[in-house]
Amino acid sequence: MSRTLRVRQSQTVLPFGVGAVFDIQGESFVATDIGDWPQRAKQRVESPRLATRLGVTGFYAAPPTANDRYDAPDTPGAPYIRFPAWLFCGACRRMKRWRIADEKPGQPPRCPSCSTGPTLAPMRFVQICSAGHLGDIDWWFWAHSRRDATERRECGEREKLRFLVSERASGLEALSVACAAKGCGASRDLLDILGTHGMRCSGRNPWQRANETVECLKPVQIAQRTAGNLYYPVVHSALDIPETETPAHHDEKTAIRVREHDLWVSLCKVAATPRAEVFREMIKDDTGADDVLLDLLLAEETGQPATQTPQAAAPPAHPDLSREEWEAFMAPVPPATRDFALRESTLGLAQETEEPWVGLRRGIGRILLADRLREVRALSGFTRVSPDATVVPADTARRLKWLPAVEVFGEGIFLTLDKDTLGNWEADDRVIRRVAGMRADLDRAFQKDRLQALTGAELAPRFVLLHTLAHLLIRQLSFESGYTTASLRERIYARPEQDQYGILVYTAAGDAEGTLGGLVRQGEPARLAETLLRMTEAAAWCSADPLCAEHAGQGFGNLNRAACHACALLPETSCESGNTLLDRALVVGGEQMPGYFEPIVTAARAAAAATLEQAAP
Repeated sequence: MSRTLRVRQSQTVLPFGVGAVFDIQGESFVATDIGDWPQRAKQRVESPRLATRLGVTGFYAAPPTANDRYDAPDTPGAPYIRFPAWLFCGACRRMKRWRIADEKPGQPPRCPSCSTGPTLAPMRFVQICSAGHLGDIDWWFWAHSRRDATERRECGEREKLRFLVSERASGLEALSVACAAKGCGASRDLLDILGTHGMRCSGRNPWQRANETVECLKPVQIAQRTAGNLYYPVVHSALDIPETETPAHHDEKTAIRVREHDLWVSLCKVAATPRAEVFREMIKDDTGADDVLLDLLLAEETGQPATQTPQAAAPPAHPDLSREEWEAFMAPVPPATRDFALRESTLGLAQETEEPWVGLRRGIGRILLADRLREVRALSGFTRVSPDATVVPADTARRLKWLPAVEVFGEGIFLTLDKDTLGNWEADDRVIRRVAGMRADLDRAFQKDRLQALTGAELAPRFVLLHTLAHLLIRQLSFESGYTTASLRERIYARPEQDQYGILVYTAAGDAEGTLGGLVRQGEPARLAETLLRMTEAAAWCSADPLCAEHAGQGFGNLNRAACHACALLPETSCESGNTLLDRALVVGGEQMPGYFEPIVTAARAAAAATLEQAAP
């Protein structure tokens, strides 16, 4: 029976982007690089701001996999190839190395040795290295690895293997790979298959040709094909915002400092030369242009050759895209386009004179409702083994100047904290000491560079507060807005150097789920106030307390404090920082720790107690 395997267009960036291995209907595939995409069918995705920051010419979305008519044949989508190539038959237990020539359109791989032709299943384990290479395990070598080199040479049949299951053992010890060559009989179980075994790296990924193989000396690790360390995508996203009157890169303080510099007059003299554009890029990216600029200006004045040559800076690995978005949200009159529609809102508590509503109104600043948002997500590459390993570009041949991307539409709620209240809270010595410990853990984390791209030069208390607030709000909104937590995402604006102090909770799904209207409805006056109050009350208690509340370091790299799966963590697709840098105590307070919303929690409890006392007979 013919079957149809489809990957939605939105999934070709995350989670099934270039280099990802995924299972579907009992079969396993890997996504090839963008050099194999059909050139005519791909669709252009516009995002000039993101393209400039990533140093590419533009973005393209993968060809769609289906037409609007269900009875029409599918259009060709992004290419995927079968991986692992080693398959086995569940009936006769024979292993077969599957090749492209063996593929039959619309048909799964079937066992050529069995009369009934059962479907072949992929082997569970593959090999990876920190250089980003992925390949099949040399199962013949594994079966013969307990024998010496002389005995291995005597067996010349490299593809006569069987994948056996023993009834006398359990777990991986019950599985073994055996050589079926006549007179050999070599075998080895899979008890210690995971880890490193001195195997050589293939030097390429499954979709690369033999002539693209490189010599790779990185140690090979054997892992399950669905393991978490098999694929770490490097994804960048940007909101489609209209241009503001003030250029995004403009910084008044920097402009004043530049004009007051001793070399300002000399710089003006060379402003019309070809060097000016190079200097502009270097200063914008803060790539140490001062020394080069000084050397060249002295050369201009003395007539001597310069000792340093200006070089255009490479695009940063994790560019900051928050400045322009923050300026758009904080504009006196919110800009509006077809894909960026904002409107002012309030908590609806102007007439309230009692706690906890007064405290809530005091702690929240601006509120905007985004009836429509457009987000572009681009995949620049991926790593294997660990997130800080060598990045493999989406175009492994490095010939193309564009990146794969998708555009998604949604709605959202943007809110800020009160600037003065936040400043007073951040100045508390207890808050400073609490975040200093998290900052020390961040300095030791191997994802420090990626996380610092979100937090800024130094982890500030406001980032941990706003990040945790976003998580708590998403969890609460999932009960009230009709969206699941996996359908909601966060954007944190918490860079002190850019005077940021807000969050955006939004939906951005690849289908109609992102624009159902439920999220904006919950952001309307009175509804949002109720949601925030219930959020703080729920966050004040965790089912893992007191262990969670008193934890000195938990989660990945000990980068969390009072935050666990029972109270603050979200699906990884919803969080910008991989569920790290969270602390519920900074929001609702804790032992000797002032929380930003702690007065609201205290007032709400007092009001509830008074109500119960009045209702008592």
